[in-house]
Amino acid sequence: MLFNILGVTCGYGASPVLKDVNVQINSQDFVGIVGPNGSGKSTLLRTISRVLKPTHGKVLLDEKDIYQMSGAEVAQKMAVVSQEQGLDFPFTVKDVVMMGRIPHLKRFAREGSRDFAAVARAMDLTDTAVLADRQVTELSGGEKQRVLLARALAQEPQILLLDEPTSYLDINYQIEIMELLVRMRRDYGLTIIAVLHDLNLASRFSDYLLVMKKGCVHAVGTPHQVITIPMIKDVYGCEVRVECSSSERPYMVFNAETKPAAGGSARRVHVVGGGGSGVQIFRNLLNAGWQISSGVVNVGDSDWQEACRLGIRVIEAPPFCPVGADEAALNKEMMQKAEFIILAGIPFGTGNLRNLETVLEEAERGARVIVVDNIDINERDYTGGQAALLYQKLLQSGVQTVNSEWEAMQLMEGSAGNAI
Repeated sequence: MLFNILGVTCGYGASPVLKDVNVQINSQDFVGIVGPNGSGKSTLLRTISRVLKPTHGKVLLDEKDIYQMSGAEVAQKMAVVSQEQGLDFPFTVKDVVMMGRIPHLKRFAREGSRDFAAVARAMDLTDTAVLADRQVTELSGGEKQRVLLARALAQEPQILLLDEPTSYLDINYQIEIMELLVRMRRDYGLTIIAVLHDLNLASRFSDYLLVMKKGCVHAVGTPHQVITIPMIKDVYGCEVRVECSSSERPYMVFNAETKPAAGGSARRVHVVGGGGSGVQIFRNLLNAGWQISSGVVNVGDSDWQEACRLGIRVIEAPPFCPVGADEAALNKEMMQKAEFIILAGIPFGTGNLRNLETVLEEAERGARVIVVDNIDINERDYTGGQAALLYQKLLQSGVQTVNSEWEAMQLMEGSAGNAI
C-alpha cells in the first residue's frame, strides 16, 4: 500500500469540506477522483499533496505521516500538476522542464549530467523536445499541459497528482493527455491520482474510480463497479444511460426526455450540421418537443459529442474520414423519416460533400428542407467549386432559406398542423 488516508477531516474555515475520509491506494494504480462540483475532489488532492493539513486524521505515504516528512523528501517522491498552470513568464520550455530537477539539487548547485538526462527523457516521452527553445507563453493549451507533465516527469517521482488535467482542452487534446498519462504510468511505473471532471474519460483511462459526494467517499471500485445508473442518479442527480460491452469500459449518455407535441407523438426533424453548428438547435428542438436525428458527422465532432450527450440518434463516420456510401444511405433513410430537414450553415470539404448531395436529392424528391443561409457559400466551399454548384442547385429546388438556426425552428413551429 502506497497511500493510506485515515479518517481525514479538513477544510478552509470553520466548516469541514472533507469528513472522515478513508482511502487506500496501491503502487502503480491509476486512480480517478470524480464527483460533482463542491464534492471535495480538489480538497482531497490538496490534502494528499501536503498543501492542506487535516484537522483530524492522517495521510500516510509509505507508512510515514506525510505532514511529518520534509518538503524535499516529499518532492522527491511526488509531483503535482495543478489547475493553476503558473506559466505566465516567458521562460523557454527546456527551462521550465528543468525546474522539475530542483528537489534533487543542493543549494546553489548547478545541473549535472543526470539532470540533463532526466529532462531529455521527460521531453522525449511528452513530445516536447521540438518545443525546447520556444517560450511557454506562446504555446497552446495542449502544448502547455504537455510541458507541465514533462516538468513533473523530470522530477522523477513515484507518484503523480493532477487536478483536472484536461480542463479547457479540446477533445483531441483531452484524449492525447490521458493517453500520455497511461504511457507515463507504464514506462515509469508511476502511481497516478487525478481529479477528473469528465466521467467518460475517467472510466476509459482509470483503473479505479473514487467517487466523492458532499465531502465523503461515496464509492470506490473499478469503472464497471462504479459507473452505474443508480450511482449517477444518487451523486449527480440526473438520469443517464450506461452502455458497455464485456470488452469495453462503461460510458454514459444523457437521456433526452422528448416532450410530445400537443395532441400526438413528437414530430421528427433531421439536422445536417457539424463543427458545433447543431449544438444550440439540438437543445432548442428538444425543449420544444421535437424528435431529432443528425448526421453524418465524424466521431469526436462537437455536434457528435452533444448528440451523444443528449441521447440524439446520430449517424457517424470514423474520425477524419469522409462520409462513406453506407453512412450516406443511412443518412438518407433518416431524412426520409423526418418531417423537416435542416441544413446548417456549415463549411463543405471533400469529406462531407456527400451530405450536401444527399440533401439535394431529398429536396428534389419533395422533402421539406430548410437551409440556414447565413454565410456566403463561396466563403465555406473548400471543394474547388463543387459545393457551390450543388448549393446553388439546392436553393433553386424550392427549399426555404433562413438566416439562423433559430429562424429555422420558428418556421417549423409555425407549421404546426401542416405536416405532410
